[in-house]
Amino acid sequence: MAEMNSIFGSSRGKEDGEHWLTVSDLMAGLMMVFLFIAIAFMRHVSIERDKIKDVAVAYQQNQVAIFDALNEEFKKDLVKWKASIDEKTLAFHFNSPEVLFATGESSLNPEFEEILSNFIPRYLEVLETYKESIDEVRIEGHTSSEWGVDTHPDDAYFFNMTLSQNRTRSVLNYSYLLPNLNSQQRKWIKSSFAAVGLASSRLKLNADGSENKEKSRRVTFRVITNADIQIRKIVDGL
Repeated sequence: MAEMNSIFGSSRGKEDGEHWLTVSDLMAGLMMVFLFIAIAFMRHVSIERDKIKDVAVAYQQNQVAIFDALNEEFKKDLVKWKASIDEKTLAFHFNSPEVLFATGESSLNPEFEEILSNFIPRYLEVLETYKESIDEVRIEGHTSSEWGVDTHPDDAYFFNMTLSQNRTRSVLNYSYLLPNLNSQQRKWIKSSFAAVGLASSRLKLNADGSENKEKSRRVTFRVITNADIQIRKIVDGL
C-alpha cells in the first residue's frame, strides 16, 4: 500500500489542497465585494457631503444678497426710522419704542402706521426676488422684563408675552390690509409671514451686562431662509 502511494501519490492530499484553494478564492472574492461596497458607499457620502457644502455656500451667498438688497433699499430711511438691519440674521429692527406703541398697549401708534405704510410694500418688493429661498418672514415682538412695581418676574414675563403677541398681530394685520398691496403680495403674506411674541426672552444688554430696557422694546421683521430644510432633505436621503 505504501509502495503504491509512493508510486501513484495520495489522492487525499490533492483533494485537501483543492478544497483550501477554493476557500481562499471565495474569501478573496468576498473581500473584493466588500471593498467595492465600501468604495461605493464612500463615494455616495462624498457626493452628499458636497451637496451639503454647495447648499451652505449658496445659503451664505443668498444671505449676503438679501442683506445687500435690503440695505440698498432702506439705507436712507434707517436713521429717521431709528431702525437697523442685522447682516447675520437678516433681522430688520425697529428700535424706537415710543414710536411703535403706547406703554402697555398693542395698538399701533400713528407714526408707526405711517412707517409701515412706506416700509411694507418696498420690503415685499425687495424679497420678491428671493421668495424661492425664503421659508418664513417672522414678525417678532420684544419687550423689556419689567411690568409693574409689585409684579413678580414670572408674572411679568407672561404679561409681556401676551402683550408682545398682540403687538405682532397688530403689525401683521395692519400690513396685510394696506390698500396698495396686490393680491399676490397678500397671498404670500398669508402663507409665509408669522407673528411671534417673544416677550423678554431676547433682551438687549448694556456693556456691563445689565438690561437695556429701552433697546429691548422693539419690533423685528426677520427673514428665515430654507437652507436648513434643503440640508435636512439631503441628510434624510443618506
